Amino acid sequence: MKVLVYVTLKDSVLDPQGKAIEKTLADIGFTGVEEVRQGKYIELEIRENNSEKAKSKAEEMCQKLLANTVIENYRIDIGS
Repeated sequence: MKVLVYVTLKDSVLDPQGKAIEKTLADIGFTGVEEVRQGKYIELEIRENNSEKAKSKAEEMCQKLLANTVIENYRIDIGS
């Protein structure tokens, strides 16, 4: 089963990479971009038939390794 994990910085955490992207977009002519925040996208293929069990395993992976929960949020989606 494919599990998709999106990891982003919490709103209260500064995002220097997002600011660099925002500035570069403006420098190359993309106007109107007011804020950029960047994150990580992780695809997992989990050997599991039950979507709730797969999501639970991914949740544990995020808590232990994939996300730094002090400064990051994460969202888990079950793919097709």
